[in-house]
Parts: sequence; structure tokens; C-alpha cells
Amino acid sequence: MDKIEKILRKLTKKERDFLYKKIFDLQSKKVDNLNIIKIKNSDFFRLRAGNFRIIFYYKDKKFILIDIKIRNDNTYKNIKE
Repeated sequence: MDKIEKILRKLTKKERDFLYKKIFDLQSKKVDNLNIIKIKNSDFFRLRAGNFRIIFYYKDKKFILIDIKIRNDNTYKNIKE
């Protein structure tokens, strides 16, 4: 089981469905109304989804999901591929 799957299993069904919808919107390139910001000093982006942050990057015009985190002071530290 990978890290993202483990995080999603711990969430409620409502939170999980909310995040799946945001990821689907990101994947289908419906990004006009999404809160996406490039993370400073990196090639990564974050999508704000309530208290959650979806960390990803683009490679060959596809998005690669890195992590899903609950927002806190250490959310953007030690982000790696």
C-alpha cells in the first residue's frame, strides 16, 4: 500500500469523495476554478482543497500526484518525487 492510499483510507467517505473530485478535476484539466500555486524553490505545485493540500508536478503534460497532506507548518518541507 502506498502513502497516498494509506492517507485516503484514514479519511471519512465525505472527505475522500471531496479529494477524489478535486483530483479528477485536476486530471481532466478543469483547473480554472482550482486554487493551484507553484511551491517556492521547487518544480512542484499544490492544490488547496479545504484543509488538505494535494502536492503534484507536471511531466510531459500529465500531472504526477506526489502527496496529500493536511495543512500545517511542515506541509511543504521535505517534498520529494
